[in-house]
Amino acid sequence: MPNTTRAFLLGPLLKGVSRSFYLTLRVLPPGMRDPIGLAYLLARAADTIADTSIVPPAERLALLLSLRAAVNGASDPSAPLQHIAARLGAQQTQSDEKVLLESLDPALAILQQLSDDDRHAVREIVTTLTEGMEFDLRTFPDEQSGRIVALRVWDELDRYTYQVAGCVGEFWTKMTYAHLPGTLAEAENVMVARGICFGKALQMTNVLRDCSKDLRIGRCYLPAALLDRFSLTPRDLLEPGASLRAQPLMRELVGKALDHYRAAVDYTLAIPVRAVRLRLACVWPIVIGLETLELLVANPAWLEPGRASKIARGDVYRILALSIPAVMSNALLRGWMQRLIARVDTQRRD
Repeated sequence: MPNTTRAFLLGPLLKGVSRSFYLTLRVLPPGMRDPIGLAYLLARAADTIADTSIVPPAERLALLLSLRAAVNGASDPSAPLQHIAARLGAQQTQSDEKVLLESLDPALAILQQLSDDDRHAVREIVTTLTEGMEFDLRTFPDEQSGRIVALRVWDELDRYTYQVAGCVGEFWTKMTYAHLPGTLAEAENVMVARGICFGKALQMTNVLRDCSKDLRIGRCYLPAALLDRFSLTPRDLLEPGASLRAQPLMRELVGKALDHYRAAVDYTLAIPVRAVRLRLACVWPIVIGLETLELLVANPAWLEPGRASKIARGDVYRILALSIPAVMSNALLRGWMQRLIARVDTQRRD
């Protein structure tokens, strides 16, 4: 593959489709960028397939499974990849996503150029992520059906947060041990467990932040068993006044997310001060996630359309600026992140 193609896929195209995650990718040590960047591209392509609502869910599932097979080394994957590009490329409203779907062949060529260990790790993470997307497509109704389906129990939500995010923390940690040996003093199994919690924290934040939008396409990630305990149904969450009625439920789930964030803080502080890039790559999503939860617990209209709890772009820049001096000090980092956790915890209990 020409170096220019590889540079484009892992440079401008990755930046175009990864949004804020590109900030994290840019500060990664060089050896980790290619496998993590490629895994992100493949996962993003899979996510685009799963989310193209103009195509029926059954067809999206078939296309998703064909991409997974191609990533895992199916013989002659060109035909299914071309079919994905032809079927879904024209449906994309963002040109970068169209280009991504049309670039799956060269992306898989990059996968073949990785070391055996990195190639196995990328295949494993893409498989797990697509299993989460498959769960969505099999569990929830067509977005246009007008129906709403809820997950059943907490364990189902917990497994889902692993499949779509916790596994990313696991992958990230394994990449660190593989490419930066000796950087992490803690035992690998301890850091992998914390990394899984790290990913789950971020996904729980996304689930709560995006609840209103998801409900309107028929997806209720708040488990029915928990809704029952608060005398609620999924359709009740669409009614006027639902935000206040469901606030105790939301705050309980925020508490579960905070438990995961505490593990994410431990994960970050276990990275030595000299590994500045790795620390920054952890600090940013933690602080952005905690500030999002702070907005959420203070939002009396968190279930209303257009009232999602999202931090402003200016706040992201503020976080980036504050992180530079803080990243060099365990005391500053611990104080900053623990104060945020304490503020959210206090507000959710009020």
